[in-house]
Amino acid sequence: MKLVIHGKNIEITDAIREYVHQKIEKAVNHFQNITNEVDVHLSVARNPRINPKQAAEVTIYANGNVIRAEESSENLYASIDLVADKIARQLRKYKERRHEKKTHAQTSIEGVVQQTVVTDLIGDRAPELPEEVVRTKYFAMPPMTVAEALEQLQLVGHDFYMFRNVETGEINVIYERNHGGYGVIQPRNGNGHTNGKNGKTAHGNTSVSEASHAHK
Repeated sequence: MKLVIHGKNIEITDAIREYVHQKIEKAVNHFQNITNEVDVHLSVARNPRINPKQAAEVTIYANGNVIRAEESSENLYASIDLVADKIARQLRKYKERRHEKKTHAQTSIEGVVQQTVVTDLIGDRAPELPEEVVRTKYFAMPPMTVAEALEQLQLVGHDFYMFRNVETGEINVIYERNHGGYGVIQPRNGNGHTNGKNGKTAHGNTSVSEASHAHK
């Protein structure tokens, strides 16, 4: 298992490196057969007098899937403890889902409802954009179904997940809606129609389908 440690505003000392190895290796010990690489990102607030936040983020690449957990506190070692426990729970959940897939030959996403474009994707939240790009990430995008993308969204712990739709070959985004359930954003071609089976003609630049929250 490959374990890589990165630091931001912090020096990765031998003591920190040893503690990370000890905690993370223990957390993934029972899942090494499905774990290919573990990426650990440690960061400390730029001005600890104002913001004492010290964060630990763990990203695990497991058989083409990404499993992520993040925790923060006023103590870096405590944050590492918390994120190790959390990633262990995420791995356990992932392994259970894989077992369920093997038990059931076919899986399907239920309750997908086709609707017109939702004009308000952020609800009551005010859009906040950084003044500049502060981080760039690159991920492999193997084709997957909407159901598989939903599973990935729940594993990475983000509000959205970008994926390549296996039916259309195009990039889609599945996201968690403020009022419950999930939405899928799809591109539309020049004639006003989506290229996929799940899309629906709409008077906008994207097509959105909603998935039942009960699937979570």
